Amino acid sequence: MAELIIREIEKDDLQKLLELYTHLHDNPLPPVDSRINDIWSNIFNNPGHYILLGFIEEKLIVSCVINIIENLTRTQRPYAVIENVITHPDYRMKGYASVILAKAKEIAEENNCYKIMLLTGSKEESIHNFYRKAGFNSQDKTAFIIRYS
Repeated sequence: MAELIIREIEKDDLQKLLELYTHLHDNPLPPVDSRINDIWSNIFNNPGHYILLGFIEEKLIVSCVINIIENLTRTQRPYAVIENVITHPDYRMKGYASVILAKAKEIAEENNCYKIMLLTGSKEESIHNFYRKAGFNSQDKTAFIIRYS
């Protein structure tokens, strides 16, 4: 495995991240307009919103989002939600997603979270096994989702 450098997002990472996201559910590349810039600004102003990026040399190849959510139960410990785990297709099956998930888990621990939730829309057993190997289980909770168009 080539050396992976993981860091949090910086302001000038937007275009690289949007390009990587085109490999997530065939997500089209949006134009960087005022709406996108407002979302980007909101992310930077939210201290509990982390976007982790993994680079090989200068190429962004893996990313995930972890949100820390304040909580009034469980002795007022927060919980975390991981979303948008994506590896560039040319770099899949090489362990890079495992490394970035480990960093996300560290952030949850540093923030004293009592749990991390991760949902996947994938029906592929190999993806489910990947998340199980990373320490997540699919037995404790049942997810219910409402999607809006």
